[in-house]
Amino acid sequence: MIETAARLAGDHLSKAMIEEICGRRGALLAHPVDLFDDVVDTLAAMALRGQLILIMKGDLLHQESKLAASGQGDLLSGLEIVSDKTENTLRRVFALFGVAPDEAIMADNSMCSDIHPSLEARAWAAYIPQKPSGSLRSQRCRPRSRFCQLDRLTQLPDLIDTIG
Repeated sequence: MIETAARLAGDHLSKAMIEEICGRRGALLAHPVDLFDDVVDTLAAMALRGQLILIMKGDLLHQESKLAASGQGDLLSGLEIVSDKTENTLRRVFALFGVAPDEAIMADNSMCSDIHPSLEARAWAAYIPQKPSGSLRSQRCRPRSRFCQLDRLTQLPDLIDTIG
């Protein structure tokens, strides 16, 4: 947050601004984690199908505290907290866990941060918007495209069963 403020404010970044940012960081770390409906059951079903690896972008302490607060860490085969999700970053993570890109699927609600880099890395990608738009809803995956959009996270285990 301080780096972003420095880019935006430049020479006008004051000590008071930095103190305000640091104070807000504490509030972010203390904020409760609210899981989406059915996420616990879906993660458990996913863990039965293969390695469940959480790839998070951002501050190490913040992301680790969110995972701990969620209570879902035991379902994971691995956790990688990265500064940016790029094709190369995802390929490195796949290799770290011994997974070929075409055997991996990234599921998330961000086209730019998650879906596009996954497809560039030659992995499967399931776009799950928080609020389905209606324009691409419930598309069936075509084997060559490796992309589909789901209405809900709960559809992910069935998608994995379908694409094998």
